[in-house]
Amino acid sequence: MGRSFAVGFDLDMTLIDSRPGIAATYRALSERTGVPIDAEAAVSRLGLPLRHELRRWFPPDQLEAAVTEYRTLYPRYAIAPSTPMPGAVAALELIRSRGGRIVVVTAKLGRLAWLHLEHLKLPVDEVAGELFAEEKATALTAYGVGLFVGDHVADMVAARAANVPGVAVATGPCSAAELSAAGAAAVIDDLTQFPEALPPSLRLALSSQRS
Repeated sequence: MGRSFAVGFDLDMTLIDSRPGIAATYRALSERTGVPIDAEAAVSRLGLPLRHELRRWFPPDQLEAAVTEYRTLYPRYAIAPSTPMPGAVAALELIRSRGGRIVVVTAKLGRLAWLHLEHLKLPVDEVAGELFAEEKATALTAYGVGLFVGDHVADMVAARAANVPGVAVATGPCSAAELSAAGAAAVIDDLTQFPEALPPSLRLALSSQRS
């Protein structure tokens, strides 16, 4: 049957735990460039665009070269160590089994996001990359997303800008209180609680749209 509704997800710390691989990439970048980077501090802030983080460590005249080098190193160091977040596989399978589409909207470069999804065999229909906060709303609207799930306050900003409910998972750098204050329609500990956090309209769709 056709896929009649769409659910959007952020990637890092929402669907996947990419911290070990991203930390390894930062360490490799530091070794390659000679610029000290606190990799553990960097991964504690996942969710921000790459340039926001690299500006902490590189002067402006070296920033774009650092971005390019990081993205060159990323496939080698970051993909294999990533793992699905608790409940992520089941949440995606639930949506797909009921005829829904899954759209990942992330600040990460799209081709790198696809490498993670393909490595972990996560069933995703579309990826929109290099978008943050309100920018994500453009993709949510373009793909007809009716609900957006993320771990960052900026994801809740995106949901509000797209005029769709935002479900927040408190698995990333933002606390449950911060996510709630950012306008989350629901805040859950992780994606194992995803079905119970759905708004009634989408819960009805999931219960009635059966293959």
